[in-house]
Formats: sequence, C-alpha cells, structure tokens
Amino acid sequence: MHILVTGGTGFIGSALVPEFLKRGFSVTVLTRHQQPVRAGVTYVQSLDALQTPVDVVINLAGASLAGRRWSDGYKAEMVASRAGFTEQLVQWMSAQSIPPGLLISGSAIGFYGCSRDQFFDETSPGGRGFSAQLCQAWESAASVLEGSETRVATLRLGVVFDRSGGALSEMMRSFKLGIGTWMGDGEQWLSWVHRADVVRAILFLCGDEKASGAYNVVAPRPVTHREFSRVLSARKPTLLNFGLPAPIARLLLGEMADELLLEGQRVTPNKLLEAGFDFRFASLDSALIDILARSKE
Repeated sequence: MHILVTGGTGFIGSALVPEFLKRGFSVTVLTRHQQPVRAGVTYVQSLDALQTPVDVVINLAGASLAGRRWSDGYKAEMVASRAGFTEQLVQWMSAQSIPPGLLISGSAIGFYGCSRDQFFDETSPGGRGFSAQLCQAWESAASVLEGSETRVATLRLGVVFDRSGGALSEMMRSFKLGIGTWMGDGEQWLSWVHRADVVRAILFLCGDEKASGAYNVVAPRPVTHREFSRVLSARKPTLLNFGLPAPIARLLLGEMADELLLEGQRVTPNKLLEAGFDFRFASLDSALIDILARSKE
C-alpha cells in the first residue's frame, strides 16, 4: 500500500510514519523542507513530484492554532494552510488517473464552537467563532470528494498529549516549578487524547473499508482544566495551585484565549467506539503515567 502523508514531519505525522513503515507500507511525505534520507520514506516538495499511484492520503498539514497570537495575518495563514491547501490536494487527487481510495483529512473539535453545558458528538452542528469557521471550511474542502471514487474520513482532533511537543509541554511548564495552574475558573472542558491513540485511530480507519464522515478523535473521558491540574499534581506534586484570571489570559493571548483556553468542548468519540475502536489511554491518569514515565527515559 502506498500512503501519502502531508504534515508528516509534524507532531502527529512524525509518530504516524514509523507505524506505517512497521507494517510494510510505502510512504511518501509531502514537506516544504529538505529532510534527511530515511529508509522506506520518499520525501517530495510538490504533489507533481509523485511518480506512482497513491492508495491512501493522510492530510495533517496546517499552521498550529496555538502557534502564536491570532493576528489577522496569522488567521489568514491558518486558513490558507488548512482549507486552502486541502482544496489544492483535492484537485490533485481528482486529476489522478487512478484516484486514491481514501482521504483521511485533519480537522479539530473546534468545529463545534464552545460550550460548558453541551455534549458534542459527530451529529452535533457546527458552532460559531474563528476556530469553528476554520474547521468547517477545512472539512468542506475535503468533502468535495464525497460521492467520488475516494472515500473521505475527517479527524476532529481534541487536544493531543504526548512528550516532546504539543499542548502538554506548554501546560506542564509551571508544574515543573512546583506550581499548578489553570486558566480562568478551571471549570471549562478539556477534550484530550493521547498521541498514541491518534496514531492507532488513523491506522484503524485505514483498515476499515466503511470508514467515512467525521470522527471525533478524543479520549472517552474529558476533564475540566481544574481536574487536569489535580490529576497532574498527583504525578508531579505542587506547592501552590491557582487559576490565571481570565482578563490576564485575554491580555496576553487575545482572541485565542477565549476560544482555546477559557472555554472548551465536552466531546465524545461515539463513531470510533461504535466502530469497535479501543482506546489504549481512556483516562487522563493512564495517559499521564505513560507520558511522564517515557519523559524520564
């Protein structure tokens, strides 16, 4: 099987590509930058450089939502690198004499907007706000292929945890100094997922001939930010615990503070569970035990 991965050198892609190689798949990674030679992987800097048909496309490319403050310029960059790039990718796929059989395309639970009261599953409508509009445009760009020879499965990713990068590294900064913190009152929901389960979910969908539509890729047990702090403090003891007042968070981070940190979503992975997927890390405690143990290696 020949698999094309966009964003293959990023936080998720860098963990996914080795798993494809273990299974004997041929992997091509689309990247803007030169990469060191790696057995089993072909790196290309344009779609036109691909010489052989592709069976599956994994689309993980896109500027980080938490990369920096949301200026108008950075918002435009996020839209172009996610929805805009996906449009280009879909056009390329449609033009192939042998189209890929499956597109697994990234998205995020920001699709639903923010709420402290609602439960969101894959049947919930899209919400409001910049991140919701971005995710909806991203998914819309991929959905153009629906009804064609290519099935489309969309990954609505939660906050992905693992060592060496991602949100957890930022969230743990104060804990390394013995200070437990959360944003605002800490009662906002955090729908998280271990990176290993993200990789396993992608592999699972690659092997499911019926996979299509949106999938919430989040652990089955979301927590509040205050609960996250409590669970992490049990593993990394703290001398002081407090919430960063919301006005300060807004002053430091602007619009991003409200959409990503001060509000949240309580999301359930109904479709994955119904399809028979088993989360290896269903609870936050089990995920942190694994991540913190490997961080000491």
